[in-house]
Amino acid sequence: MSSLVIVDKQKLENPPLEIHYLGDRVLRQPAKRIAKVDESVRQLAKEMLQTMYSSNGIGLAAPQVAVNKQLLVIDCEPDNPANPPLILINPQITQSSQELCQFEEGCLSIPGVYLDVVRPKVIEVSYKDESGRPKKLKATDLLARVIQHEMDHLNGIMFVDRVGNNLALTTELKKHGFNVQAVKPIA
Repeated sequence: MSSLVIVDKQKLENPPLEIHYLGDRVLRQPAKRIAKVDESVRQLAKEMLQTMYSSNGIGLAAPQVAVNKQLLVIDCEPDNPANPPLILINPQITQSSQELCQFEEGCLSIPGVYLDVVRPKVIEVSYKDESGRPKKLKATDLLARVIQHEMDHLNGIMFVDRVGNNLALTTELKKHGFNVQAVKPIA
């Protein structure tokens, strides 16, 4: 797969975009679909990747950098230069497995907080790539989890909204200086 968005997997002293944190209203707004995949979208994806690598992340959604668009960048192997990052534009989950799995998640918008979240183990997602071509992807395990986590951001949902253990949630958020009131639990 030749990519139109080439980025060195390195930490920049001054990443191009600013990541917003839990409690910021921009993280709670539903993102808008991208009508046309053009150079501006590719540039945004590039800057998001640079920002993600600079922050030791494996996924970043446009709303986390205050851009209200349905764009995700993901790289489950940030230390492997041979593994190209994934760029998902207007992603939609078309299928989810009945089988669920619980795993610890963290988020660049809630630094230092790691808590268990239950999600489907396998998903199928359709999206457009950075050329605007429609694609389908079947994802399992970590990749499936990262895609679901980042797609939640497009709907104004944060992973802490899905944490079932209230005591652990409250303890972790307070320990790292986040307001528990900023969580919007999903029933």
